[in-house]
Amino acid sequence: MTQPAIEIRNLDKRYGKVHALRSISATIPAGPVGLLGPNGAGKTTMLKLLLGMLSPDGGEAKIMGLNPASRKDRLAIRQRVGYMPESDCLIPGMSAVELVALLGRLSGMPGPDAMTRAHEVLDYVGTGEERYRKNEEYSTGMKQRIKLAQALVHDPPILLLDEPTNGLDPKGRKYLLDLVADLGRNQGKHVLLCTHLLPDVERTCDHVIVMNQGRIVQQGRIDALTETTANLVHLTFDAPSEEVGVAFTQRVRASGIEVQDVRKNTLHLLFQEDEVPVDGLFAMAQTSGVIITHIVPQKSTLEDAFMKAMELDPNTSEPVAAGGDR
Repeated sequence: MTQPAIEIRNLDKRYGKVHALRSISATIPAGPVGLLGPNGAGKTTMLKLLLGMLSPDGGEAKIMGLNPASRKDRLAIRQRVGYMPESDCLIPGMSAVELVALLGRLSGMPGPDAMTRAHEVLDYVGTGEERYRKNEEYSTGMKQRIKLAQALVHDPPILLLDEPTNGLDPKGRKYLLDLVADLGRNQGKHVLLCTHLLPDVERTCDHVIVMNQGRIVQQGRIDALTETTANLVHLTFDAPSEEVGVAFTQRVRASGIEVQDVRKNTLHLLFQEDEVPVDGLFAMAQTSGVIITHIVPQKSTLEDAFMKAMELDPNTSEPVAAGGDR
């Protein structure tokens, strides 16, 4: 799919006096995309508007070119989108295979096909004989796998996953994130992963949208937002003694290079010019009697980009002044 998976134009939603979404606009590309933001940022509201579970107070959204505000399009969206809600949605008294097959039938699949597909997706998410137990007997990790299975049963091209790793231990979280990464990068699914956990997005997604207080404050490719900064360098060296290492650090400072951080045999250097004076650094190291082992351009992290976005005023996308209100 070359067209955007989701298009949003001036989408607005209120709950009484609470302004959950403030006329947001975004073009969400195909592929795995992370929807990041603190609790209360408006992420879940946005997903529910995309599914037609809520009606907007203004603006519109298109998912695969379909309008969720239209009843006709809404039915088509349900066939093309798999939704994994944050809240517990399993029906007590039913087994996993019964529930997933039922949801397959509700998506328009014939009964035998729905049952066959239910077993296939339960195998995919790693559910064995447990699939025949009642839903209320499952652990949190098993419930999350079943919720993912029911989103996959009708083989939709788009997946909306709301906090899929909620309540999971490290092993269960890793397992589920591996599935999400496989779906987005190997299975050709267009995943919108809604979460407040940055490592989940960094591990599974190519693009990110950052929300805060009902607005989109940052968006783009993760590799662009965390691009290498050419004038910030991480340098490590070997020195025969601590005194020699200190002397080298002092020599670097005396040359006019800004040393941002100093740890044992490690320097973080900031250069004002575009090019790093590598030859000069090696010359200073030789004169000081140390050996440079690594010079690596420093790469910012998604956390850096997220924290910068959180420092922006959601109303203006400008930095918040010191002491200013958020």
